[in-house]
Amino acid sequence: MKKTLLTTALAASILTLGACSDEEASSPVVVSSEYGDITENDLYNEMKSSIGDQALQLLMIEKTLDAEYDVTDEQVEAALAQDKEEQGENFEAYIAQQGYTEESYKKFLKLNLLQEEALIDGVEATDEEIQAKYDAMKTEVNARHILVEDEATAQEVKKKLEDGGDFAELAAEYSTEPQAQTSGGDLGWFGRGQMVPEFEEVAFSQEPGVISDPVQTDFGFHIIEVVEKREMEETLEDKKDEIAREVKLEKADSAALFGKVAQLMKDANVEIKDEELEGALANFLDYEEPAAEETEESSK
Repeated sequence: MKKTLLTTALAASILTLGACSDEEASSPVVVSSEYGDITENDLYNEMKSSIGDQALQLLMIEKTLDAEYDVTDEQVEAALAQDKEEQGENFEAYIAQQGYTEESYKKFLKLNLLQEEALIDGVEATDEEIQAKYDAMKTEVNARHILVEDEATAQEVKKKLEDGGDFAELAAEYSTEPQAQTSGGDLGWFGRGQMVPEFEEVAFSQEPGVISDPVQTDFGFHIIEVVEKREMEETLEDKKDEIAREVKLEKADSAALFGKVAQLMKDANVEIKDEELEGALANFLDYEEPAAEETEESSK
């Protein structure tokens, strides 16, 4: 449900690939058996042949952005703490499902934050925009949902809930969301902008304890119950920096990120020394900014 910038499934393995090198005189054994050993070199070369181009791209993006933008360990830890709070006891299962350990997930979070820094570079947020965003964020809801594939199943679930069925048990039985097996469909507290619009519209307009009609999103059909609502305690001044960042991200042109990274790579005089990977960064190093569209004459 949560929106993120980076969604590549390769990130989990690629962000931990950098330590291997086939230039080592003696390659440590990572697997031993009576049939033969597998060394770091073996593993590196196998991964290079299968995902080498994508891995090099991702690692170079990380190096490029890390050199140009500042993301502190404190920011990464704050992002990690936020995700842990949102996922609760399901956090370990949540990251494992995506192929991460906690350490590799922190690298993923740092890369997301670096991308955000690049996106908002040069973007301004006005006081009026910050105030409007704060007003929209003041209300938070604690909700749970059951996600199914079709409307007929959603109506079946709604009927069982209205007849006294246990929400968590029905979520574990019906929901297509893997974490529902342990979370019972609980989403915890969230504010506006954290869920897809169709879901938010119902969650923020619905009274606690009401079982919603089926709500269709790109994920499927949701049955939603708002458990509680509350008003945010923090003042505008408390949240101003955070909100300004969110406003900038909303205004930023995500399509321009590729061009920014490409130009930074060109400026860095990137030289690929492994012939097998020499074309891996071609999309970046050969990138040319689209020509500006010719403006039409206002009158003829």
